[in-house]
Amino acid sequence: MNPSVILFDVNETLLDLRALRPHFARAFGDEGVAAHWFGQVLQTALVLTVIGAYADFGQVAGAALDVAAARRGRALAPADRTAILQAMRALPPHDDVVPALERLRAAGRRLATLTNSPPAVLEAQLRHSGLAAYFAQTLSVDAVRRFKPAAAVYQMAADRLGVPPAQVILVAAHDWDVAGAMAAGMRGALVRRPGVSPHPLYPPPDYAGATLVEVAERILSGDHPKGAGHP
Repeated sequence: MNPSVILFDVNETLLDLRALRPHFARAFGDEGVAAHWFGQVLQTALVLTVIGAYADFGQVAGAALDVAAARRGRALAPADRTAILQAMRALPPHDDVVPALERLRAAGRRLATLTNSPPAVLEAQLRHSGLAAYFAQTLSVDAVRRFKPAAAVYQMAADRLGVPPAQVILVAAHDWDVAGAMAAGMRGALVRRPGVSPHPLYPPPDYAGATLVEVAERILSGDHPKGAGHP
């Protein structure tokens, strides 16, 4: 039986974090700091989950900015800090997102989101990007106060969606998110955005492709041998 719900990660999977680069160029004199900062955000979220602590994703993002500044021996101007965190609410979608969502919706698939962002930020992100209307439900880890890839997050999503985990495909541009969903009983789909490749120690995703459109077509065609779409 084909899974009944397709569940999407939001940051980097649907929304393009490259829009933050001008803010980092102004604040740090190097737009490349953006990638290091987001890596620190994800690392912090993972460590908090492992040690049983929690702070909402906005706090995590702000703390990661402070760490990035401290490691570079500079003070981050309050205006720059605020501009970066506010810009997270107004990210544009990647170019392949709307065509993929249109294709899946036309095929009658039920679509939802699952993100580390808190509900207010998620609502702003989807509204600003013009994607809100595509999703029947929008879910945040805030409901269980643990970050992905904790198993409780994916189980919460399945419960809120009213289906068993086996009836859900989690789509993400993060191999660790896909691996977490698969460990919780979902199927996993990896969008291989530039610089993304499957981790050799994680279970290979059920679906994979270089673009969200390619992933959508693989899902709809039922083409999901392990490692499908890998280079």
